[in-house]
Amino acid sequence: MTIRGLLLLCLFAAFSPSIAAAQDTHLLVIVGVGGDDAHSKQFNTWATTVVNAAKKQGLPPANIIYLGENPETSGGLMKARSTKENVTKAFTDIAAASKPNDELFVLLIGHGSFDGRVAAFNLPGPDLTATDYAALLDKFKTQKIVFVNTSSSSGEFIQALAGPARTIVTATRHGGERNETIFPQFFVEALDAEAADRDRNGRVSVQEAFDYATAKVKAAYEQKGTILTEHATLDDGNQGALASAQYLAPERSRTAAAQNLDPAMRALLEERDALEHQVTDLRLKKDAMPADQYDQQLEQLLTDLALKTRQIRDAEATKK
Repeated sequence: MTIRGLLLLCLFAAFSPSIAAAQDTHLLVIVGVGGDDAHSKQFNTWATTVVNAAKKQGLPPANIIYLGENPETSGGLMKARSTKENVTKAFTDIAAASKPNDELFVLLIGHGSFDGRVAAFNLPGPDLTATDYAALLDKFKTQKIVFVNTSSSSGEFIQALAGPARTIVTATRHGGERNETIFPQFFVEALDAEAADRDRNGRVSVQEAFDYATAKVKAAYEQKGTILTEHATLDDGNQGALASAQYLAPERSRTAAAQNLDPAMRALLEERDALEHQVTDLRLKKDAMPADQYDQQLEQLLTDLALKTRQIRDAEATKK
């Protein structure tokens, strides 16, 4: 086995317990300053879409914080304005409430900037820079993290934020891509779109949402006949294996709704969750395995997962 293979196995051993024992998911949606009424309205619409999708998928409202430009326009969903102080407090509060194996999902919607040295996300009042967000994420020592910055110039956040057990998604490749992005429209759409669920497991992973959105962005530019000015980027340190196991909401068997299901349905959900964990574990070991062995095992697991998902859907349809 190569040294790289050994290192990957060590990485797998380090992270697979947290994957297998994932607890609660905490969602933090931050909407920056719009600059005009049209942008402010659009940003709020995208944010509320994500919040409502998370709730529908089983994330408890207590685990959701939405900070935006104007709380009065959010229909009661927004907790407070997205000032530097409130954003900092939100990270601090979530870190204090999080258990060691919890997951954090952060979504930034708005405008970004890059002056050639410093990248920032534009907030009402003083901005927070990529370095500032890196310090805030350091509050989460053991939790897995998804950090999605959908703004212009967001690519500069990757180097500052990347690290073990973290998936960083940006709408651009680097800070020089300063044009307004359309990536957030499609990423938000993907989080609750059946079409984005490629493996048909009933949930859309971060990797699936990213792939769906980037394809839609490319198609939109081609349809307009314009040059692509934004190149979304995903970095999870594992060639997509980690991002493929991270979701907006917790496992179906762990949601509040699942607690009231009959034992047979609960068992089906738990069996599907176990198969998802096996797929994740296998993907993390990909580079340390012979290619044909990996492909064979992955095909079998994905087939089992699809069949289990169909079994769950059939059981749900029967009860309607």
